[in-house]
Amino acid sequence: MPVYLWEGTSKTGEKKKGEMEAADESGVRMQLRRQRIKPEHIKKKPKDLLEAIPFLRQGIKEREVVVFTRQFATMINAGLPIIQCLDLLGEGEKNRTFAKTIKAIKEDIEGGTALSDALKKYPRVFDDLFVNLATAGEAGGILDVILERLATYMEKALALKRKVKGAMTYPITILVVAAAVVILLLYKVVPVFEELFTGMGSALPGPTQFLVDASRFVQHNILYALGIIVLLVFAFRRYYTTDRGRLLIDRILLKLPVFGILLKKVAVAKFSRTLSTMMSSGVPILDGLEIVSKTAGNKVVENALMKTRKSISEGRTIAEPLSEAGIFPSMVVSMIAVGENTGALDAMLAKIADFYDSEVDVAVSALTSLLEPIMMVFLGGIVGGMIVALYLPIFSMAGAVSG
Repeated sequence: MPVYLWEGTSKTGEKKKGEMEAADESGVRMQLRRQRIKPEHIKKKPKDLLEAIPFLRQGIKEREVVVFTRQFATMINAGLPIIQCLDLLGEGEKNRTFAKTIKAIKEDIEGGTALSDALKKYPRVFDDLFVNLATAGEAGGILDVILERLATYMEKALALKRKVKGAMTYPITILVVAAAVVILLLYKVVPVFEELFTGMGSALPGPTQFLVDASRFVQHNILYALGIIVLLVFAFRRYYTTDRGRLLIDRILLKLPVFGILLKKVAVAKFSRTLSTMMSSGVPILDGLEIVSKTAGNKVVENALMKTRKSISEGRTIAEPLSEAGIFPSMVVSMIAVGENTGALDAMLAKIADFYDSEVDVAVSALTSLLEPIMMVFLGGIVGGMIVALYLPIFSMAGAVSG
């Protein structure tokens, strides 16, 4: 249906404006009168050309979904009907793409669709975990409690992701800066020195000659080199989308000296938090493990969890196959075994998740402290080495003159 922009006056004389979906202008006037608003100006909202082009549409951020979930839970807890909640949330949402998604969900529910089925139509916004928990909340009549729990989970998961991104940002930034400095020196600075060296008429030292050759290569082949880099990145990403490629790369990442330990701790924290949230919300453990494996973010961990799920379906406990996987620490497996035996597995998983959240904090701090001097020495060594190589012929000439 088309969207109309309207302005009007309420019963108390207050000026109001907004936008509304309706079949035509008369439909807008009728809805405004029901709200006791006297319409003054109504016009059809012009179409946004950017919305018609998929890759130019405004994206929906995880933080926006978290805020939506928290507000949705609060409104339901206050006793508002679901449709009214979605109507208010859609009107107040600043992200136009997300606002349209919320309004579409509201229309589906008005047409008789269940909330979980309406959410399922937008997998890029609401993942399997969200949909399954919403289903459990609807079935148990505790949708507000489930959404509150889901919002808390999403906030902690988002914080965990930010910690890992923060740890990766520093070295990547240093590497990009180092590459930019090296290319700038080779493209602009070394040619100036090369002209000076040509006038000397003597053979250049090995390091200096290497820099000159590298500079010539960059000047004549920089576009080809950039093209090769782009192709390599594209090929790597395509290979990573395959099961075999992702399994190989993820296995290598987990075996890295420092990053591998951090990634294992992140995997344990994410697994524990997700499964705890699902089990405490009434989702069966087999369904929970399937969803947790899909959201693991690492193919090795995903395969281990799917094997665990299969073993449980055959009558084994969850601790046994997790121990055999070789990914989860023995302390985690022991705590899970205790949780199974005492019938409080969800609470035990929550404690494991809290512990490993703090472990990730410590690991990120240690990693940052370790990388800072290493990266500074790396950057200084490259730039300093290039400068020394450029001045070697001058030092040699000065030595010959003084000799």
